[in-house]
Amino acid sequence: MADVQKLVVVGVGLLGGSIAKAALARGVAAEVVGVGRNREKLAQAQRNGVVTSATTDMSAACCGADLIVVCTPVDTIAAHVRDAAAACNRPTLITDAGSTKADIVGELPAELPGRCRFVGSHPLAGSEKTGAENAAADLFVGRTVVVTPTDTSRGEDVEWLRAFWTALGASVRLMPPDEHDRALAATSHAPHLIAVALALATATEDLPLTASGWLDTTRIAAADAQLWRPIFAANRANVLKALDEFGKTLASLRHALESESAGDLTNLLAEARRVRKAAEEIRNGNALGS
Repeated sequence: MADVQKLVVVGVGLLGGSIAKAALARGVAAEVVGVGRNREKLAQAQRNGVVTSATTDMSAACCGADLIVVCTPVDTIAAHVRDAAAACNRPTLITDAGSTKADIVGELPAELPGRCRFVGSHPLAGSEKTGAENAAADLFVGRTVVVTPTDTSRGEDVEWLRAFWTALGASVRLMPPDEHDRALAATSHAPHLIAVALALATATEDLPLTASGWLDTTRIAAADAQLWRPIFAANRANVLKALDEFGKTLASLRHALESESAGDLTNLLAEARRVRKAAEEIRNGNALGS
């Protein structure tokens, strides 16, 4: 089990707040310091027990830290990693919770200030909701966290992060940053845009007739646009490829419907059902700790 005396969370929103709450609730960290720009929101998070203390001063927060987790929008993570490293008074491991990885690694220098080290993480957990007020200590239970070491990452750092996320209830998978971004374009980023497209294609006058199917499919379209726009920009090439593949499948469905091919349509529907059930079984396996 990871032994963290002082955990620093930069960006105390839904993910950062949930990491903080989980670390405290599970005894993974004795002290959790929240760092952000909004003093009022930080004070509220401290009053609610999300963090043990909070500050807008990166230097004060990072002094003596055992682990720093940056949970800000992806286009700001690299800068916050550099700032956190410069604020540390000893070599410290830094990770993040961003949905893209290759861009972040590419922006960081080969050596961080103060001999700090960065190894990326991406918890596959979250919600369309935002803010520390929606944080949950059990958010990572049964979920997957992808840890993305590079060729220069230290093995002990990778294993320490594995122990940390496992202690929060997650299953850990190791992937190179580029492979992570390709896979997440297909499993997260393109589906988000598809949900957005469905929401936008629905006429306002038809909204009173929406039911659980429409609401389930478009749920993620309600997410914060300011958080997701940088994700699409950072992973643009992979997302475009994933959308191309989706377009081919949509064309196959359209062709089956236009040609009145009951057999083709049935086969496609059956294959989709198989894929969905396989994903559920994998998810349930993760929940059981496999």
